[in-house]
Amino acid sequence: MTQSEQFEQQPLSAHLAELRSCLIISLAAVVVCFVLSYAVVRDLADWFLQPLISVLPEGSKLIFTSYQAGFFFI
Repeated sequence: MTQSEQFEQQPLSAHLAELRSCLIISLAAVVVCFVLSYAVVRDLADWFLQPLISVLPEGSKLIFTSYQAGFFFI
């Protein structure tokens, strides 16, 4: 019996259990990647916005003009 035949003969509960495990692993990967990226967001923002900040007049600061823009770089 080939693997595809064995897979097709699994009961519905086995398919749902496999789907659940795949979803849990995917969710865990998203959470881990979010935490890792959140840890370096300041460094990325400093690096990415440095050319813009360097040409701003002395004493001025960078502001965001739309609601969602502030969430891109904290």
